Amino acid sequence: MSKKDLEFFKELLLKKKKKAQKNLEYLKSTVLDSTTKEASGDHSSYSYHMADQGTDAMEREKSFMFAARDEKFIKQIDEALERIENETYGICRVTGNLIQKERLIAVPTTTISVDAKKADKK
Repeated sequence: MSKKDLEFFKELLLKKKKKAQKNLEYLKSTVLDSTTKEASGDHSSYSYHMADQGTDAMEREKSFMFAARDEKFIKQIDEALERIENETYGICRVTGNLIQKERLIAVPTTTISVDAKKADKK
């Protein structure tokens, strides 16, 4: 892959990392670090109705899931940035061939080509 292509993907990955970090910070500041009282906006620390308690628990679990997903994505981006520095970015870890540019634009953290992915599904 050319230096120009590597620079393009580095910029793309940095933009995606910034967006994921911003989303993660938002989740942490608004939901994950707040108490049930702050999150619900109630004056009481407790939900009195079982449905409210269930909704609160479900919302907090969803937030944890989204935060975990963002953290995993940021880790994948860091690994991709490391591959760019090592100049191994865009090389399929299964076939050893170059991954198509269109695939890397769609999934810039991928480490396998479409052919390897299709072969894996069979």
